[in-house]
Amino acid sequence: MTNNHSDPLFVLVKSLSKSEKRQFKLYVGRLGVNSDAKFLALFNLLDKLKSYDESQILNNGIVKKAQLSNLKAHLYKQLLISLRLNPVNQNIRVQIREQLDFATILYQKGLYKQSLKLLEKAKNLAIEHEEKNVAYEIVELEKVIETQYITRSIPARAEELVQQAKELSQHNVLTSKLSNLSLQLYGMMLKVGYVRNDEDLKNVRSYFEKQLPNINLVELGFREKLWYYKAHLWYSLLTQDFLSSYKFASKWVDLFYDNSEMISLNPVFFLKGNNYLLEALFFIKYATQFKGTLERLEGVLESDAFPKNDNINSLAFLYLNSNKLNHHFLEGTFQKGLYLVNIIEYGIKKHKNRIDEHHVMLLYYKIACLYFGVGDNKNCIEYLKRIINNKNLKMREDLMCFARVLSLVAHYEAGMDYHLEVQLKSTYKFLLKMNDLHAVQEEMIKFLRGLGDIYPSDLKNEFQKLYDNLKQYEDHPYEKRAFLYLDILSWLESHLQNRPVAEIIHEKALAVTR
Repeated sequence: MTNNHSDPLFVLVKSLSKSEKRQFKLYVGRLGVNSDAKFLALFNLLDKLKSYDESQILNNGIVKKAQLSNLKAHLYKQLLISLRLNPVNQNIRVQIREQLDFATILYQKGLYKQSLKLLEKAKNLAIEHEEKNVAYEIVELEKVIETQYITRSIPARAEELVQQAKELSQHNVLTSKLSNLSLQLYGMMLKVGYVRNDEDLKNVRSYFEKQLPNINLVELGFREKLWYYKAHLWYSLLTQDFLSSYKFASKWVDLFYDNSEMISLNPVFFLKGNNYLLEALFFIKYATQFKGTLERLEGVLESDAFPKNDNINSLAFLYLNSNKLNHHFLEGTFQKGLYLVNIIEYGIKKHKNRIDEHHVMLLYYKIACLYFGVGDNKNCIEYLKRIINNKNLKMREDLMCFARVLSLVAHYEAGMDYHLEVQLKSTYKFLLKMNDLHAVQEEMIKFLRGLGDIYPSDLKNEFQKLYDNLKQYEDHPYEKRAFLYLDILSWLESHLQNRPVAEIIHEKALAVTR
């Protein structure tokens, strides 16, 4: 038996919508194959199976074991062809590629002028929609035709093509450098999180300045500007300059709204840009603009003009619900946000094959924070266990770190002191192992470890001491990230004032918006 998640064909079949399955069968019918064709029979069987089981396929008598691999490969190819023909997938990028394929066929048949005519149309379409990689590919084919055959199509044609190739190549090289830089910074963010000290900051700054190409922003096209803003955004996030990350995330999103035709062509980049903008607004606690940005994004997603497919639907689910949780955190309306738990749990199951494990764990952490905010510490602990017990979570160790710290606090709040000492030792060992014992975490662990020796009458004074110790780190360049994961100061204030933590956070939010 093969795990259904590891069999690409089974995953592809199960990802098809009813309309896509119907279209595939119509496509097979147009091929004129017999209704008993083996690949169609295999498709029908896989469609019925709940999990991939090779023995069931072989017992069904569709194919012998030695032929199964080839039959699966053939079915996989036919499914992709059918999906490519689906009008839903016929965006500008696919249309340009299709025209290039047609032109290549005409060229191979010796119909050079017809080929050049199609290539010219496809090239103009590619340049218009900032598809400069394929535009360069088209120019290269035009050069091949012009140099091999005397078409006499346009005077000075050679010079024109050389100039076009040169300009497109320069744009593509610049885009490649910026996208490489953006990807490498993103990799740093996933692996180590934010900079932790002056040495980290110096290294990241040196790397960024060395790799950033010299450019004139005015001369850049849409694609180059997009990667330029992305690179600066990741640099800002790495260095914890959240105002700067807000600035470049805003430029990223505004670039799409200023070039609205690019939203439908690059919906994933549009969604990601909005997510980073909302994240930056959350970090700087700009609740009013956060709400407006989120509502504007929802409006675009609900419009008929915005493309719909499985990948986009999964990303929309992830970003919308994650930021809806953040909105409740900003305003301290934890109780109002509880309705999202069932929506998120259902969405995780629905999109499980398209959302990576890290983002699922991040949603669990936010749900845990939501329960912590309403004082439901047992549910908070249950969601944190899903993160702490996850042995596959290799990236963003800071998420694991703060899940453990919040778990300690939740155990204390729930009166589960009998678990506290074991967890303290486990958390301390974990933090030492990952070399991430920051001052805020150290103060928290020191406080929790000493709780057993504190008389009840002295508890309020100890809370005040911890609050005073932590308050100094609220705006510290390398320690402030702790407060992004857990509003420890508001939690302490709730104990000092004997009020719910949600009430404290809600008052702070109202004070900011006044």
